[in-house]
Amino acid sequence: MPTNYVLIDFENIQPKNLEILNNHPFKIFVFVGENQTKVPFDLATAMQEFGEDAKYIKISGTGKNSLDFHIAYYIGKLSLEDPNGYFHIISKDTGFDPLIKHLRAQKIHLQREKDLAEIPLLRISNAANEDETIEAIVKNLAGRGQSRPRKVKTLANTINSLFAKKLDEKELDNLITKLKEKKYIAVDQGKVTYKLLKQP
Repeated sequence: MPTNYVLIDFENIQPKNLEILNNHPFKIFVFVGENQTKVPFDLATAMQEFGEDAKYIKISGTGKNSLDFHIAYYIGKLSLEDPNGYFHIISKDTGFDPLIKHLRAQKIHLQREKDLAEIPLLRISNAANEDETIEAIVKNLAGRGQSRPRKVKTLANTINSLFAKKLDEKELDNLITKLKEKKYIAVDQGKVTYKLLKQP
């Protein structure tokens, strides 16, 4: 099961729902700016629940984008240590997006979310029905840009990874059929083309 790494830009977002990461394979890094001297009690308590899988990284320096560069460095470092990992930058800062596009082209699984609840593994595990599950899959595929799977088999593997590889072949076939029925994808001789809405 791939590990999901969550890198929180604490200067940009102070999440109040860290506990939703419980019971999932997450490693959490909270990047704190040099001038940030206080962490909310609720966040500190939630971080303690994760033990060694959660840590604060206090950056040094106050220059423009200092924290962003630290996050970029850690993604590079962690992706070398765990090339199969999934990386999530939690930030509203669109300045990360060119880096994300570049690293995806290098086959690194990386995306930016504005809230922890947007992480695909959580969206899918919390989906109340099939429509919400399909919506979560489509959002993930839309966020992959040009690195979307081009073959049915690769698409099935991608979807299965969102479910932490717990689906059998019949369940995967059903989800791919639903994507076709809703006209999000078209399949011709095993090759997949997409008709997805742009990710907001």
